[in-house]
Amino acid sequence: MDLVRRVVGARTLPAWAWATLAVQSLIIVTGTTVRLTGSGLGCPTWPRCTADSFVPQGELTIHAAIEFGNRLLTFLLIAVALATFVAALTAWSRDRTRRSSLVLAIVIGLGVPLQAVVGGITVRTQLNPFIVAPHLLISVAMVVLSTWLVRAATRRPGHRAARGGRLLTLLIFCSLMISIWLGTIVTGSGPHAGDAGARRTGFDIETVAKLHAGSVWVLLGLTVVAVAVLRTRAAVGLLLVLLAQGAIGYLQYFTGLPVPVVALHMIGIPACTIAGTWLLLDSRTSAAAASPAAQIHRVPS
Repeated sequence: MDLVRRVVGARTLPAWAWATLAVQSLIIVTGTTVRLTGSGLGCPTWPRCTADSFVPQGELTIHAAIEFGNRLLTFLLIAVALATFVAALTAWSRDRTRRSSLVLAIVIGLGVPLQAVVGGITVRTQLNPFIVAPHLLISVAMVVLSTWLVRAATRRPGHRAARGGRLLTLLIFCSLMISIWLGTIVTGSGPHAGDAGARRTGFDIETVAKLHAGSVWVLLGLTVVAVAVLRTRAAVGLLLVLLAQGAIGYLQYFTGLPVPVVALHMIGIPACTIAGTWLLLDSRTSAAAASPAAQIHRVPS
């Protein structure tokens, strides 16, 4: 019993919150690997891998191994979600102010099977890009919630901000989500479909790429304003991440979308999501942020 408390006790909640964020970011990266290697239909059906088996049968192809490996990660997500829930529940039972951590742990836990089901629908629809995009966006939402959970579990109070500053961070966050959404349209219109026979959106790749780039420039401009107005590490952190992501985006565009560069750009999705969510939560006014004690004992962010 003591071992269980040490592993999933109230004191371990921050560690499990970080683990949740890590695995939710990882699933985006592995999903990218599936797409870029053309392994999206390595297991041609769902929930089984083949019509007769839940695991690849016969001669195991590299595509089947990659796709099946990505599916196995669901069990890791489930295990981490359960451990996080137990830790959050234990923390809440001892301290009722931990309610937000518990609620977030529950929502994230319920989101894991949703991710799996939508992933299965993408396979059954032969990687329809209009289904693949929501699948990624659900994972992005899970990263947002996981980042929120980290801040709640570690009890970071955030920085006080005037109404204008808070509205600015909200606008930045919304702009980030729009930019990521437009990015899914670009991906759905480009050559990396996940399978050679998968359909595309039919949109002109150059047009949607320019729309996406325009949204990034707007986001970047707003972030520069946030750095000047808020003067927080969170704002500077987001700016640096966006500059790196934008540079990679232009590199992939002008070099004909090579797989390694596209992979780096996709890895940037959870990084940008974490940075943008961190800024949003860091700048909101809370009772903790407003109290003199919190100002003295604030943890740098």
